[in-house]
Amino acid sequence: MVIPTYNEAENLEWIVDRLRTAQPGVDVMIVDDNSPDGTGRIADTLAANHDAISVVHRSSKEGLGAAYLHGFQVALDAGYDVIGEMDADGSHQPEQLHRLVEALADADLVIGSRYVLGGSIVNWPRSRELLSRGGNLYVRLLIGMPVRDATAGFRLFRRATLEAIDLASVRSTGYVFQTDMTHRVLVAGLRVREVPIEFIERVRGNSKMTGQVAGESLRKITLWGLEERRAAVRRRLVGRRVSRRAS
Repeated sequence: MVIPTYNEAENLEWIVDRLRTAQPGVDVMIVDDNSPDGTGRIADTLAANHDAISVVHRSSKEGLGAAYLHGFQVALDAGYDVIGEMDADGSHQPEQLHRLVEALADADLVIGSRYVLGGSIVNWPRSRELLSRGGNLYVRLLIGMPVRDATAGFRLFRRATLEAIDLASVRSTGYVFQTDMTHRVLVAGLRVREVPIEFIERVRGNSKMTGQVAGESLRKITLWGLEERRAAVRRRLVGRRVSRRAS
């Protein structure tokens, strides 16, 4: 499991211990973006005490997507066949990881979803839940993505899935990264499954999601989605021209 961190000193040891207890056979990779609160030092201590824990130190904070892309590539290079992602703040419960593992039997990407039947959110204000649900609805309408929680960050990928979507071509680095990755998997014709999880708002530390970040993500999704629609129209037009010539 790839766990990106930035100023998660209050949470890191706690969440890694929970993950190792819930899934002792799962290796953990902490990707720290040079946290000024000492998160990187805590990660190094954990790695020194456990062979199943490793640390990737990045020189600066470049966004959630950039951290995940770095971690994914390191995991691929190390030969892992299944690569996952989760937050360090406890919002993704390691005790529910088994649901994703079981669903991967007939999927290429499994998403722990807040918005499928059985999924739920704990301790979010109604305004934030409405923003999240609205953002996901907007994505479905804009680019026709048949996924209810495209922005979710509790996931498992098969190695072949990450190889098929060409990580080197992914340019999104912020919170739009999750939506981008989901779309790429679907465009590649691969199988996406959502399983219900209980998402719990962090109780320690500060959330990285603000209204400004959410607004910027929606703007990027809009621009990206409109470009995808234009590209789809161009593909249809080219296809019609080829069909007419062939007939």
